[in-house]
Amino acid sequence: FIMAKDISITVKRKKIAVVGAGIGGLVSALKLANDGFEVKVFESSDYPGGKIRTIDSSCGPVNIGPTVLTMLTVFESLFKEVGENIFDHLELKEQQILARHWWSDGTEFDLLANKDDAFGEVTKVFGTNAGEQYIKFYNSTKEMFDCFEKPIMKSSSPAALEILREICKNPKIIPALMPFLTLEKYLKSKFSDPKLQQLFGRYSTYVGGSPHNSPALMALVWQAEARGVWTVKGGISSVARAIEKLAIDRGVEFIYGHKVTEIQKSDFLVSKVCLDDGTCHAADAVIFNGDPRALALGLLGDDLRNIADKTRNANRSLSANVWGFEANTIDQNLVHHNVFFSDKVNSEFYDIEKGQIPLDPTLYICAQDREEANKGQKTERFEIILNAPPLSKRKPNKEDFEICKSVTLERFKNFGLNFQVDLERKNLTTPKDFNNLFPATEGSLYGQSPDGMMATFQRPKCVTSIANLFLVGGGVHPGAGVPMATLSALLAVEEMKTSRILI
Repeated sequence: FIMAKDISITVKRKKIAVVGAGIGGLVSALKLANDGFEVKVFESSDYPGGKIRTIDSSCGPVNIGPTVLTMLTVFESLFKEVGENIFDHLELKEQQILARHWWSDGTEFDLLANKDDAFGEVTKVFGTNAGEQYIKFYNSTKEMFDCFEKPIMKSSSPAALEILREICKNPKIIPALMPFLTLEKYLKSKFSDPKLQQLFGRYSTYVGGSPHNSPALMALVWQAEARGVWTVKGGISSVARAIEKLAIDRGVEFIYGHKVTEIQKSDFLVSKVCLDDGTCHAADAVIFNGDPRALALGLLGDDLRNIADKTRNANRSLSANVWGFEANTIDQNLVHHNVFFSDKVNSEFYDIEKGQIPLDPTLYICAQDREEANKGQKTERFEIILNAPPLSKRKPNKEDFEICKSVTLERFKNFGLNFQVDLERKNLTTPKDFNNLFPATEGSLYGQSPDGMMATFQRPKCVTSIANLFLVGGGVHPGAGVPMATLSALLAVEEMKTSRILI
């Protein structure tokens, strides 16, 4: 026998290019690097997180993107899979009040995290009958969420047969699947009080839909919050930074400040990512973390126009006008999450459909400094979100800023809330701004519209007709939001690792 010594075998690691450092791109990069791939992330902005954004103020960054973490188990599993404990990297606090809700007639209502406590609060504010209706609604939406979590949310390509099997196991949810039954109609059958119809109808906006067009099945969306809402010290941007750091620790290279101009093909596969500085980077596979519509429009090269081509003309989801600013501390009974409802239930969605800025909108306020009360603090930071039409329904004009400013401040005066601040254009992110930040979105924050019973099946999947090109992010199945974008990345990575193209 001949013994061989000091013989080293070098195995060439596969190169993965990730286009976009949104939460989907970050999660993809971390997972792949942890699994031994050589990963580069290309991001046109100078920060990680995509729509997880902040602006500067004298008392620290003001969050102007997502404000809470839901479906915490998704993130706990992610960190565990890469050998980490999420609580070693993030300071998380579970919220006992999911949100405080206000109506201009003086009604104030806290939706509580604990089911039994919530029943008591609903009963106190809206009456015994409403409390009983709440419990029934809670149970039915929980059954919906449980039924569809595995065959839809955690499946890279939902199969009708598998979904049917789950429905047969849970026949109680069948009434919510009736064709043409909208969320608005469904909630009217569940709650006799219009305020509760309005409150739970608002959850359709979390995925970019409206209560009067979204299918009744969207009632399950609120269960993501019912299972726990967590705030993060430093805001959700801390989540993006933590994942970025773990990825860097595992060898991921981040290239910020350069736009990807083309994803090149060779022999039916993508092979290079080219930047606006003229450089090109070879890749054995590419993960695209942007709106799939950008590919369909040819913004990344004509060779990719057939990818997600149905998104080219599909209806877009809601956009928003988002304020972020620092103001004098106000003497108002705000919590971290606050919703100030429109006077006429759901009227804003009819305005949005007409391409108008709603004059009677529901307003959301994140009072991010209420989490850590500081009695000596003279200013505090706020994020305010107003639903708005995407650019496909309303082209921007020079009057939009003043309209939005006037509507925002006047609506809050109706609730006795006066912000001592001079709002400037830099404090507002408009649909046009969102489109500039995230090309091809038309300002839509959630990709394709979720309206219609078949919307889930029409959403682009993580796999494409090009074997080594994968899609992740809020514009891809299973949907919008930080947890769903994370799930999309986990699904894409699993598909990539099982693909013969990388073996």
